[in-house]
Amino acid sequence: MVGAGRIGAALLVVALGAGVGQGTAAAGAPAREPLDTWTGSWEAAPSGTTTAHPGASFRNVVHLSVGGDAVRVRLTNRLGTAPLRLDTVTVALRGTGPDAVPGSMRTATFGGAGTVTIPAGEDLVTDAVPLAVPAAADLLVTVHTPDDSGPATYHRVAGGTNYRAQSGNWAADSDGAAYTTTTTSWYYVTGVDVLDPPAAGSVVAFGDSLTDGNGSTRDANHRWPDRLAERLKALPPYRRLGVLNAGISGNRLLRDDTGPSALARLDADALSRSGVRVLIVMEGINDIKGTPNAADPDAFESAYRALVTRAHAHGIRVIGGTLTPYGGNGAYTAAREGVRQAVNALVRAGAGGLFDAVVDFDAAVRDPEQPQWIRPAYDSGDHLHFNDAGMRALADTVDLTTLAPLTPWTP
Repeated sequence: MVGAGRIGAALLVVALGAGVGQGTAAAGAPAREPLDTWTGSWEAAPSGTTTAHPGASFRNVVHLSVGGDAVRVRLTNRLGTAPLRLDTVTVALRGTGPDAVPGSMRTATFGGAGTVTIPAGEDLVTDAVPLAVPAAADLLVTVHTPDDSGPATYHRVAGGTNYRAQSGNWAADSDGAAYTTTTTSWYYVTGVDVLDPPAAGSVVAFGDSLTDGNGSTRDANHRWPDRLAERLKALPPYRRLGVLNAGISGNRLLRDDTGPSALARLDADALSRSGVRVLIVMEGINDIKGTPNAADPDAFESAYRALVTRAHAHGIRVIGGTLTPYGGNGAYTAAREGVRQAVNALVRAGAGGLFDAVVDFDAAVRDPEQPQWIRPAYDSGDHLHFNDAGMRALADTVDLTTLAPLTPWTP
């Protein structure tokens, strides 16, 4: 159980919040202090709004990266236009489908209250929920919306199956029989933190559909950030990190499109998340191939520099990812390929360049015979997105020494 001193009051998350730092010790070093610290374990960045379902219960299935002694949930009305009333929010370990593991259902509170209203344009974090969760667990986060609160903030491409009970408050039911409608989006939930995990903080994967997981197998958690979490899980606790997927399909670096631009959402989707140590940025291909398209590499350089400067102000290191090929895709042109190559040259600048470190995703997945194309073994079929093997190749390219130190973090 979580002691009373560890039950934090709910708090409104403003656009320029601060991540929660955390220090741990290596095996053989002095024992880790019980710092009562929170670390991000899962994220879905809000990508837009969709039709609300007043009176419905939404059961979201989220896959944690690291475990902990308790959880807290970040709920969102960030893109909504009216106050969002929630009269029940529950958390449980998932059994199968929409069913909860017996005995694991917990009701979340907000400053001790069971109901809450989230103002339009804001996120809100629950109180600590006394539920111990293991790494790589599936968690059910269920919300009941009794009223018509206007458009629902959601993450459209969940890459997995979620559930809805069209009418009635079934949020606290462990039996999922009422959840007869399925959806492939996450509604109203944008993050899960865990308390005192055996980890040294979190890393945010910040990008577009390539990070969101388009092309990978549904319900399998084969996005490249999921594979990165598997690799990090094998490290000792003082080097282990939670992995937060802040990818949005269709997102752009330089302008709003699907979801706010990378520059506009950086604080809410990365810098304010709990325990963030490192940011991996792979974003810009939609600016190059989209309409209108961006053709000036200097604009990309300015945007990347702004991201890095803002992250550094929070003590967060930034790793730049090169933009991957899309030859054969309907949006490909030779001129746009020239822009991609110029942007990648900026990213690869190395020491003294834009980023603290570089991960060369492009080199890992391009076809040696046609470097403007993805390797056929990694291509999901549209010559832009990656299948499971391609997602694994992206994750395996990340040098873990650029994420987690070889010696313990300093608190």
